[in-house]
Amino acid sequence: MEENKNIVKEYGETRRAVLCGVFPQGSEIAASSSLDELEALLSTAGGEASFRVTQSRDLPDKKTVFGKGKIEELKLLCENEKIDFVIFDAELSPSQIRDIEEALGGDVDVIDRSMLILDIFALHAKTAEGRLQVELAQLKYTAPRIRGKGKSMSRLGGSAAGSIGSRGPGETKLELDKRRIRERTANLEDKIAKLAERREVTRNARDRAGMKKVGIVGYTNAGKSTLLNCLTSAGILAEDKLFATLDTTTRKFSLPEGTDILLTDTVGFINKLPHHLVDAFRSTLDEAFYSDVLLIVSDVSDPECEMKLDITLETLRELGAGNKPKLFVFNKSDKADRDKIETLKRFGQGDEQCVFISALTGYGIEELVDKLGKLVNAGKRKITCRLSQSDGAIMNLIYREADSVSTDYRENEVICTAVVDEKLYGRLTPYIIEE
Repeated sequence: MEENKNIVKEYGETRRAVLCGVFPQGSEIAASSSLDELEALLSTAGGEASFRVTQSRDLPDKKTVFGKGKIEELKLLCENEKIDFVIFDAELSPSQIRDIEEALGGDVDVIDRSMLILDIFALHAKTAEGRLQVELAQLKYTAPRIRGKGKSMSRLGGSAAGSIGSRGPGETKLELDKRRIRERTANLEDKIAKLAERREVTRNARDRAGMKKVGIVGYTNAGKSTLLNCLTSAGILAEDKLFATLDTTTRKFSLPEGTDILLTDTVGFINKLPHHLVDAFRSTLDEAFYSDVLLIVSDVSDPECEMKLDITLETLRELGAGNKPKLFVFNKSDKADRDKIETLKRFGQGDEQCVFISALTGYGIEELVDKLGKLVNAGKRKITCRLSQSDGAIMNLIYREADSVSTDYRENEVICTAVVDEKLYGRLTPYIIEE
């Protein structure tokens, strides 16, 4: 069986790629933007795009995506320019991959957008859970496509060199039959389910600690990790690349008035995120669902900022987190013009607010923290209670459920100051002497 080629490099030389897309007439701008993002994905995976080939048509060809004339044009380009692989900005079926490769002469590798994203996830997953999640997604998505191509299962193998569309998180046997694929998939699903149970235990422990959970969400490469580093000195990887970090990171942060909260950096969103990845990363993506407040980070310097924000909000709705209290955080505002900033201020209307910052320089962070504190403490009030020293159960309740607790022990009583929500306020009403 033929060994899988290294799609990015061969003998130390970068191999040549063509980006391909089909779009309806009148959507040229959106198509160009999508191909720009596909090129950025390829760069993140370690590749380089040499050419772009596009075709305007209402529907892709069922067999080869491109029409007969355009696929012949692509074939000649691949032959004349010694192109090694082509990437389609769409999701290809197993038969389409086979038919396109045959139409191109059989010497050019064909992958799609989802394969490329899966490859990047395989490259950047660092934790055990992340690697399991990526492998499961790759197995479910790539296995039938490799069978359809009639090639080896080496796209799941993760060779030493690594390659776009073939980088894997640890499966070493290259040719897996259907039975072993089912067994491996079931095994991965079981392991991920157990890890999800552990994550649930951790969430429950955090709930008992009484600290509010704030999820940092947004489009990939908007600056979420940089923001977490800025606020907490978390020291996590923050690079100008798509999906630079995949694994969630949680850090405690103290608001100025003394309230402790938990900040969690989550995996970035992207247009056309493969549904197998959403399924595999469900326990990780659910961090947004279990958050009490969401910081929605956007790159205000990006020309597609509003479109990517719409994708982020739609993804949150799909995850069931669309109605969470939100603070819109427009990052990299030091690189944006004033007109665009004025336009984006509309997101700060009504009950929701927005703030313009630079997580890299620290600009606007003080305002962000102030608005976040008000959002976290919405509906809470600061009270002072007088308790007898025999009211141990009440003191335990205050320590467990209140924020910013301070006590002054006197001869026969305890004066306690705390920030409480409406529920705890009602239980402490008989003891309140000041608010």
